[in-house]
Amino acid sequence: MYIYPDNLKSRATLWLWQLRDIGIIGVGLLISVFAFVQLWLLPPIVITALYAFLTIRFDDISILDFIKYSCAFFLTKQQTYEWGYPK
Repeated sequence: MYIYPDNLKSRATLWLWQLRDIGIIGVGLLISVFAFVQLWLLPPIVITALYAFLTIRFDDISILDFIKYSCAFFLTKQQTYEWGYPK
């Protein structure tokens, strides 16, 4: 199912990925299968599957973006709290 964005400014998506990501996943899968069949290398398939998982999009945010925002909130950015009476 091909879904074009409603506001015509966001990117087009196909299932759970953007069209650019589907092209990258397809080429990566093709190279991975050839590498596995000819050389018995498993890492290219794992890297392609990891990329496919991390680029899944829900409500215009990918899983990789969510992980980045979570790490920034919990680990790298300092949280500030202000105590006091409202004026």
